[in-house]
Amino acid sequence: MSRVTLSRYLIEQTRCHNTPADLRFLIEVVARACKAISHAVSKGALDDVLGSMGTENVQGEVQKKLDVMSNEILLEANEWGGHLAGMASEEMDKAYQIPGRYPKGAYLLVFDPLDGSSNIDVNVSVGTIFSVLRCPDRNGATGDLGEEAFLQPGTEQVAAGYAIYGPQTMLLLTMGNGVKGFTLDRELGSFVLTHDDIKVPETTQEFAVNMSNQRHWEAPVQRYVSELLAGESGPLEKNYNMRWIASMVADVHRILTRGGLFMYPRDDRDPSMPGKLRLMYEANPMSFIIEQAGGAATNGTQRILDIQPTSLHQRVPVFLGSKEEVERVTAYHQE
Repeated sequence: MSRVTLSRYLIEQTRCHNTPADLRFLIEVVARACKAISHAVSKGALDDVLGSMGTENVQGEVQKKLDVMSNEILLEANEWGGHLAGMASEEMDKAYQIPGRYPKGAYLLVFDPLDGSSNIDVNVSVGTIFSVLRCPDRNGATGDLGEEAFLQPGTEQVAAGYAIYGPQTMLLLTMGNGVKGFTLDRELGSFVLTHDDIKVPETTQEFAVNMSNQRHWEAPVQRYVSELLAGESGPLEKNYNMRWIASMVADVHRILTRGGLFMYPRDDRDPSMPGKLRLMYEANPMSFIIEQAGGAATNGTQRILDIQPTSLHQRVPVFLGSKEEVERVTAYHQE
């Protein structure tokens, strides 16, 4: 039986679900860029790409060499195809303008070029997260595009996905009709469909959170995590295991594979920063994927996909994964 490649799958989407051809081509370009990033990550010290650049991004975070390289790969791969009106990256302060010598298209691409990059030097899985939005005024996209064009709630996403660079390189993709998983066949040079109709189990006994921040959490999270740790003798009446990789892509991938709850709650260290994770580059695309797989995602009080963004680099608390646990911790906040 012939294997279904990403290209063949996208062609079927065009035929069966009226997926626009330019969206199909855009996703194929992003996938090719992810293959290039996967190759760079796999070379590591052999190509002298480990370590820091000695610079900071707009978030005030130290940039790794592979952060900068991955960002450039995605920009250069996508700027000339005629599918995009603009791009926005976690590594860049402002929206990226498509050079005037290239045609412009109907879509916007938003991405975190290398999530979990603090793990690069210790050879732990990292990944690329991306989200596709429609440009609100495709006819007016001939000049510079302001950030307001990108400030759309997550419900407006037309596609989202991530690549994870681990023992295998995989691409997880949703276009609003479920979640598919593709594994990179390096001999074939293509992503091949290996995980069809991925579903997050509704119940779980695993959670992922950085416990070192516990003293800074709000009361609802303190209560919830204390109940998890109480195990069979506590109010939840079952034992939970904790897993924490410190790479959102890797933690979410585990949840998609076998269930669980991912938490990055608000804490009281910096009142001006309501959360750690970026709404546009991390929370929205991952929430879209999780919901399409039957899970749930909130910021503790509301559905993440319903949040109206106010800036490109807005941060939010995140609770996502198995529906039963997300609903429980959200209820504690709402009480």
